[in-house]
Amino acid sequence: MEKLYLMFPEELGEIAPEVYGHFSEHIGGVIYDGIWVGKDSAVENVHGFRKFLIDKFAAIQPPVLRWPGGCFAETYDWRDGIGKRRAVRPNWWTRNDNRYESNEIGTHEFMDFCELVGTKPYLAANLTSVTPLHVRNWIDYCNSPEGTTSYAKERAENGHPAPFDIKYWGIGNENWGGGGNMTPEYYAMEYRRFSALADNLPGDKILIACGPNGADYGWTKGFMESMADSEKHMHGFSLHYYCAFAGDPVAFSRDEWYQQLQQALWMEDILKRHWSIIEGYGMQAWSKLVIDEWGCWHPDGSGPSRGFNLFEQQCTMRDAMVSALTLNIFNNHCDKIMMANVAQLVNNLHALFLAGGKDCIVTPTYHVFDMYKGHQGATAIRTAVKQQKVAFTDKQGREAGIDNLSVSASYKCGSVTITIANLSAEEDSRLLLTPVGRQFCDVAKMQVLAEEDYHAHNTFEEPERVLPKTQTVDLREEIVIPRAGIVSIEAKIRE
Repeated sequence: MEKLYLMFPEELGEIAPEVYGHFSEHIGGVIYDGIWVGKDSAVENVHGFRKFLIDKFAAIQPPVLRWPGGCFAETYDWRDGIGKRRAVRPNWWTRNDNRYESNEIGTHEFMDFCELVGTKPYLAANLTSVTPLHVRNWIDYCNSPEGTTSYAKERAENGHPAPFDIKYWGIGNENWGGGGNMTPEYYAMEYRRFSALADNLPGDKILIACGPNGADYGWTKGFMESMADSEKHMHGFSLHYYCAFAGDPVAFSRDEWYQQLQQALWMEDILKRHWSIIEGYGMQAWSKLVIDEWGCWHPDGSGPSRGFNLFEQQCTMRDAMVSALTLNIFNNHCDKIMMANVAQLVNNLHALFLAGGKDCIVTPTYHVFDMYKGHQGATAIRTAVKQQKVAFTDKQGREAGIDNLSVSASYKCGSVTITIANLSAEEDSRLLLTPVGRQFCDVAKMQVLAEEDYHAHNTFEEPERVLPKTQTVDLREEIVIPRAGIVSIEAKIRE
């Protein structure tokens, strides 16, 4: 048995609720037949949106939802998604799944969905194929006070007189790749153009610049150097990182279990190194990281559509473990992170939901976000525990090892949330919680997400195969963290 120290004198900062954000792109089955089924559908819905998904999504208290892309944003014309007559256009992803964009879901509909689930919107604006004025006009349409501008009056004619008051705006997406194949210096010039027009509109706005892909530190350096005298126009700096292709999504081997987790653990080093560059240019005073795409990327075709929905994959306990350790990393580096958005909400990549026709289920990843929601808006504290190395063979056939435990803890309003992931697929871990500077009440609630088979996942046929179990524990005794298991403990601080 090891002691898990919770050091209340060592506060790490406040965990922004937006760190637990989500992402929904017009790709595959995310929007259509995922979130949206239509008002006349036989599927139970609220204003055309799946009721099951609305209810379950709202239950995990989603703080923010990114839309409409992704790469889709870089060909999106916001005017196609307003008014009664909607244009049908080639979708960015048409070449992959032979679908077209009906624009049935546009700005108003997306805002309706956000209101239904109780989340804030984060809009990704097109930088690649439109002018800065086009983006400025979208902000004007969304945020100008009732009756003030022509766009505000048009918004009212389309059914919403009051402003949407959208706070978060991404200026471009992946401009190092699908968003124009730009250099960081060129993108910085474009960002200056777009942000200069956007920033001077009334209202509280957070402008987010396109950052790097994974460990591309050259992009961060080049952009920061180009922006050093224009920092106040940038409030967030995005980072995309996927841990990808460690075997089959479901039938992975023991080594592939660890290979995926190893990739996920690299997130910590990646964000720390990008942050050090930001600090090197003195930009930390104005800007924090926005990790607005993260998650597992497996070979697609393992989900319910069997490849019809692009990038659809089944989510097992391995994906839940990646979610748990990634969120622990974010909690422990909350001083550097403004927002994060797991990719994506439904039917795509690291999804929380799988849906099709009348069926809709939650994945194991959903349960992790539910178990971790107590961290939102809480003060993170430092933890320490003696680690054990777990050995495996990496993708290159080399001997490798990772620590067996991932931990984070936070407190607010007299309660402590402690989340622990046991990365070992073979050995349970036994811990004694040892607070420093505070005392816990003896009894606490503990949720455990673990399965005998770490390949376990939910399907339309078995929608509750993977479920967390809740129990009461005595904190004076050891806590068992099952192998390949995730635990969330809610403890009260003794007055």
